Amino acid sequence: MVLNACLLILGIILLYAGSEWMVRGAVSLAFALSVRPIVVGLTVVAFATSAPELLVSIVAAYKGSSGVSLGNILGSNVANIGLVLGSSALVRPLVVDKGLLTREIPFLLAASAAFWVVCADGYIGKTDGILLLCGLGAFLAMGLVTAKNAGEDQADVIKEKKKIAWQIFLVLAGMGGLMAGASLVVNSAIFIARQVGLSETFIGLSIVALGTSLPELATSVVAGAKGEHDISVGNVVGSNVFNICMVIGAIGLFNPMAVDTGLMRFEFPAMTALTVLLWIFSRTGFVIGRLEGFFFVAGFFSFIGLSYWMGNA
Repeated sequence: MVLNACLLILGIILLYAGSEWMVRGAVSLAFALSVRPIVVGLTVVAFATSAPELLVSIVAAYKGSSGVSLGNILGSNVANIGLVLGSSALVRPLVVDKGLLTREIPFLLAASAAFWVVCADGYIGKTDGILLLCGLGAFLAMGLVTAKNAGEDQADVIKEKKKIAWQIFLVLAGMGGLMAGASLVVNSAIFIARQVGLSETFIGLSIVALGTSLPELATSVVAGAKGEHDISVGNVVGSNVFNICMVIGAIGLFNPMAVDTGLMRFEFPAMTALTVLLWIFSRTGFVIGRLEGFFFVAGFFSFIGLSYWMGNA
């Protein structure tokens, strides 16, 4: 138990260091390549911070732990909006790019609804996986269409391009730190949780989901504190799309699995409702303020409490 507690602390340190390097490298790289930071947050950073969910969920599905696998994605998406965006807004109110309200957030709403629908029959199969992966392709294509940033000062761009190798190193080092940190956090957290007798599904919804969301938490809070709102908000929206379309899509295609239909009573509706609230809050002055942030954080902890209560009722 003591060893796992130490590994948990080490993992958190690696997550923070990795997020710091990734934000710094990704923002500079976006400027050097004349790519809008919001697109970097929605794609590169979102993919990197979704990597723990991908690895954990695929491994869990392969080992037959469908509760951990699916619960991880449901809980992670709730944690990304409730805990990650909420905490970021509490640190510093977040300005929302108007393009998110017309493109990416509606896409996330559609993806969340599709996730609910494909799981409603109690099974995620190959056809479901193909449809979700096609959705990921459409999301990436949409990002590429809007990727270029017009009006940059050419002298500044040329100056930044000279540092491109260092920026790429920072992004890769950040990814490595996030991956290693997430692995340590999740493995040690699962061990500790099982020692106190928590169910597999609840472990997936809470402990594992929180562990795999720590990269998003660290990345978005650091980016928000630095005033990089596009990275902070874009990371959460993009990560949730990646979690659904990439992770669940890959599971459906390569390792179809059964779904606990009991999750349809509360967990799926809660995830979808929180996504709708993200869209509503973002429309109020294009800012997610501290009050909305507090509401999101409270919503996350309410979700965990109600999931535990309903699972043991």
